[in-house]
Amino acid sequence: MPEEHANKLLMQLLAIRGPSGGEGPVVDFLCKQLTKAGVPASALKNDKAHRRSALGGEVGNLVLRMPGTVRGPRRMFSAHMDTVPICVGTKPIREGDRIVAADPDSGLGGDDRAGVAVLLSTVLSLVRRKLPHPPLTFLWTVQEEVGLHGAKNVRLSMLGKPKLAFNWDGSVSNRLTIGATGGYRMKIKIRGLASHAGGHPEQGVSAIAIASLATADLVERGWHGLIEKGRNRGTSNIGVIEGGVATNVVPDLVTIRAEARSHDPVFRKRIVQEIEKAFQKAVKKIRSSEGRRGEVTVEGHLDYESFCLSKKDPSVLAAKAALEAAGCEVEYAIANGGLDANWLSEHGIPTVSLGCGQNEIHTAGEWLDLKEFHRARRVALHLATCV
Repeated sequence: MPEEHANKLLMQLLAIRGPSGGEGPVVDFLCKQLTKAGVPASALKNDKAHRRSALGGEVGNLVLRMPGTVRGPRRMFSAHMDTVPICVGTKPIREGDRIVAADPDSGLGGDDRAGVAVLLSTVLSLVRRKLPHPPLTFLWTVQEEVGLHGAKNVRLSMLGKPKLAFNWDGSVSNRLTIGATGGYRMKIKIRGLASHAGGHPEQGVSAIAIASLATADLVERGWHGLIEKGRNRGTSNIGVIEGGVATNVVPDLVTIRAEARSHDPVFRKRIVQEIEKAFQKAVKKIRSSEGRRGEVTVEGHLDYESFCLSKKDPSVLAAKAALEAAGCEVEYAIANGGLDANWLSEHGIPTVSLGCGQNEIHTAGEWLDLKEFHRARRVALHLATCV
């Protein structure tokens, strides 16, 4: 596909509204482009991943399976369709070899519309040029940005048991991300005792004070932010605190959302335990004048498990060969954030992730490197056609 045609598709994709749970317009655009090129409408299928997600949403993952024209193991290509809220409604413009948002206060959404465009470009090139290829699966996922729900809840029977898998979601195109951390999310409820803050504050138990003591304890003991304990590494964050109704009322309820991450599942469990311990200790430090205490409840769930592929994994070796064929010097990386590859690998489909030009993602300064994007397209087409 000519670069200018690919640029046009990319610009169109970047401009489509499609936050997590609202990916319907992206699915519509992809289906229109694919069927226009000659892909049978019956080959494009949506699963029901959104119905199994806590977020709900309007549509599930989009899957295209293409029978091979030559023999070979099935290969899967994936990218996620949703963007973070700062990118919704963006107006992309080109500045030389970069694409940026026209509004300086808006994100761009190259994460991961660039990956979506890489997959779309690959299919269109295969169909229009009638290129020989082994059996292929293309998977466009939903709700990656809010917990990898699309990849977590994908209907595996629709994928055709791929033997090799490649995910486009990242920056430089020569970097192979072969592993990523695991993430655990928590909802912490602190119940105190309301009272008049001016008349009888001593009769109350401040849920905000409990939250403050617990957070301070985590910081002081080195269990908040970057966590380094001997050889163990991880992170934690108290990310959201909601509570209080007025300055003249001792707050009796605070809800906190927190997370813990580590590449080591055992150490991540230790981080979670330390967070829980800090809040239980804080509850015991505050009593009302009548001796009453607050209470804390903690709910948590594993967002995604960590994984790390061997450099000799078949998908890693295939991606390495494709990059070398494109004249690239291969880099290997382990991500400290979650990727669809976490859940795909957990499902028994070891998946390597490649970059496609994304830079400064999730910020108003986000920009897309067109040279890296087009190199990613060439690598993807090589992987789709090389037997």
